[in-house]
Amino acid sequence: MKDREIKTTVILPVYNGLPYLKSSIQSVLTQSLSDFEFIIINDGSKDSSEIDIKQFSDLRIRYFTQTNCSLATTLNRAIALSNSDYIARIDQDDIMMPTRLDKQLKYMKQHPEVAMVGTWSKIIKDNHPTLRNHTHAISDKAIKLELLFDNPFVHSSIMIRKSVLDMVGGYCEDKSRQPPEDYELWSRISRNYKLSNIPEYLMEYREVDTSMSRTGVNPFLENVTKISSENLYYWLKDSYSLQECLQLSCLYHGFRSQQKSPSALSKRKAIKMYLLAVDKISENIKENNTEFNIIVDKQLKQIKSRFLYSYIPSFLKPLLKSLRNKVLGKG
Repeated sequence: MKDREIKTTVILPVYNGLPYLKSSIQSVLTQSLSDFEFIIINDGSKDSSEIDIKQFSDLRIRYFTQTNCSLATTLNRAIALSNSDYIARIDQDDIMMPTRLDKQLKYMKQHPEVAMVGTWSKIIKDNHPTLRNHTHAISDKAIKLELLFDNPFVHSSIMIRKSVLDMVGGYCEDKSRQPPEDYELWSRISRNYKLSNIPEYLMEYREVDTSMSRTGVNPFLENVTKISSENLYYWLKDSYSLQECLQLSCLYHGFRSQQKSPSALSKRKAIKMYLLAVDKISENIKENNTEFNIIVDKQLKQIKSRFLYSYIPSFLKPLLKSLRNKVLGKG
């Protein structure tokens, strides 16, 4: 008996998608993998996005419109409408490389233990390449380590088993936890499943200056620290409280909303908490994991540097932040 055919659904939420929407749609339709359905939901766009969408007559496209609602609600609707075993994401201003879907589908078939796989991404600004990339962790253990504080996936690069989304309940629609919808979902999935990234640049991620994740507009950072603290607590609940985990998360991110100072924890206690989480995550690693160790060094350095930073006079901190951004190529 032959295995039944496995199809993939690509979902694209659109809200005021100009000027890059057509390029994103075209990048999906020209994939080397041809057998997929393409669900596009126009989430109440006020520009002429619909005109651009309707210029495509490809039969794989299933187009829906709705009044404007949250991104999480739109994504959950697209998932519910899908008729496949795998869900792949794309954003309205990002670009898929031609072999992305084919490589991800093959990876998922070869690794049935993996619930979700992302890819590395090149960063573009407007229509111009940059020298920067998103090269997130590859292995499950390293990804779980990064999830303690940050999001180790490019949202528009992921492919995920629909059965997993059904099990965990999809994207959280509680507006007090949005954004980041993606970091919140990956965190819940990671507690029961294995995750991975393909170490190839199969996406072009377009930076937009008004993105909340780039401007630091609340509630983004507040929610990041909240979700991060829950990830820490998952590993540390036998030894530390959720409030202590929140303090460590706020310290790491330099966020002061939930405490008087990011140094509410002693340096010794913060490091002890972190290293215990590392030990819990690294259990059963059978060999020296270079990727894992590099992330440990980076995160430990960040925690230690926050204590040094707390002694710097406040009037000097904007200057130091500006210099750091220039060094990282963000200025």
